[in-house]
Amino acid sequence: MKVLVSAASKHGATSEVAEEIGSALREALSAHGGDGEEEWMVEVLPPGQVGSVESYDAVVLGSAVYAGHWLEGAKELARTHAAELAGRPTWLFSVGPVGEPPRPEEDPVDVAPVLEASGARDHRIFAGKLDKGALGFAEKAIVLALRAPEGDFRDWDAIRGWASGIAADLGRG
Repeated sequence: MKVLVSAASKHGATSEVAEEIGSALREALSAHGGDGEEEWMVEVLPPGQVGSVESYDAVVLGSAVYAGHWLEGAKELARTHAAELAGRPTWLFSVGPVGEPPRPEEDPVDVAPVLEASGARDHRIFAGKLDKGALGFAEKAIVLALRAPEGDFRDWDAIRGWASGIAADLGRG
């Protein structure tokens, strides 16, 4: 079983989420391996380094969300490989809302077409991280206008729990 975890990230926080998902999948899949005959491999790559998804048995695809949209790298991977994604177990995740409670609450506006085209089993939204010092001028203006709070709002337990659920689903397959 070979699983791809790929996520588009602008400032690195979503890449860290992808790495955590990959790590949790490795741990959970090895625990579900049971008889030792099935070998599990989890690869974490940015979308630009994914040439094809054909060699993977399952895919977890995500993106940072900016102004309600996925980053182009993740959308392009989903568009280019829609048929292959639909032919294997696929999960989607978005990282972006910040604050307590996380805002905004709604799904990114462009995830619905990716969900439909990929036949994804689930789409999960995780709170993100906002470091105002890492932002460019335009991003700072948006953050100021939205009054978005600075901080790391990622829920690592929720992220690992979701990945463990994926592993359990794959272990039954």
